[in-house]
Amino acid sequence: MDPINIIILLNIIATFGANVTGAKRGLKSTVSEIKEKPKTFLQKFPPVVSMLSLLALILAVFQIGTLEYLNDYNIIRYIGLAVYLIFSWVQVWSFKTLGDNYSQDIIIKKNHELVTKGPFKIIRHPQYLCQILLNIGATAATFGYIVGFLALIEIPIYIMRASMEDKLLAKYFSERFSDYKKKSGFMIPFIG
Repeated sequence: MDPINIIILLNIIATFGANVTGAKRGLKSTVSEIKEKPKTFLQKFPPVVSMLSLLALILAVFQIGTLEYLNDYNIIRYIGLAVYLIFSWVQVWSFKTLGDNYSQDIIIKKNHELVTKGPFKIIRHPQYLCQILLNIGATAATFGYIVGFLALIEIPIYIMRASMEDKLLAKYFSERFSDYKKKSGFMIPFIG
């Protein structure tokens, strides 16, 4: 197996474990803890696309659904690997920072807190930006065209999902969210 692919496979295992431990408290949401949960395709579709991206990446590690690896393009693969590794761990940091506020769904909990520390101090939706960038990095590192196709699908759906979350947070945290919004970027630092 290719050394870059071995690193990616090891990182998938490590970040999967880290994401599970970082988000496990937020996954324990019960119906009684939820204040509002909008009905929208953005509840389930983005996580399904992310899961498909993960499966496509695992296949790409075994060179299924990839272009041929040519030594002339190794620099692209190394840069892709760096992007993938950096943003996969920033995503873990984002989930851990959310703590009890983490959820797979777009919800407001009864004891919901507005998280403005860690990566959320700079941008409001680092977990979505990281998902997009780590998949773009993974595409470059593995030359996985299926991962690349799914990354392109993720861009508009994560922007829509983040916009919906912003509206929900603005509804429940009105002035605090408005102040936070002025100090942070939407998905890019200092923009939006």
